[in-house]
Amino acid sequence: MQCPKCNSSMEKVKTPAGDVDRCVSCKGLWLDVLVHEDIKKIAADVDTGDVETGAKLNTTDQINCPACPSSKMIRMVDPIQPHIWFESCPTCYGRFFDAGELTDLSERTLGDFIKSFSVKERN
Repeated sequence: MQCPKCNSSMEKVKTPAGDVDRCVSCKGLWLDVLVHEDIKKIAADVDTGDVETGAKLNTTDQINCPACPSSKMIRMVDPIQPHIWFESCPTCYGRFFDAGELTDLSERTLGDFIKSFSVKERN
């Protein structure tokens, strides 16, 4: 499997929550469907990349799915933490997180908690 952001090889990382593919260069993470929910508990152990590199690569959002290369991935925004953008495949439902995004997603701050109430009020 090749990284959809920098085209480097992806390495398998075995975790108690399931296998994760991590780019050997940019350290972006590919998670199969539903693995992202279980992996949040150990995100810091798997998401080992440089946050600044991840932020730079986050500007690249027109990417193909590494699991099903003919599918264009869709840019998604976490509703509770709208500063987190990740890509999701509409075919296999896998997700790609740039370095630092999964760790950020797993750590809800007080600000994120307060923002979640304003999101609910708008709906």
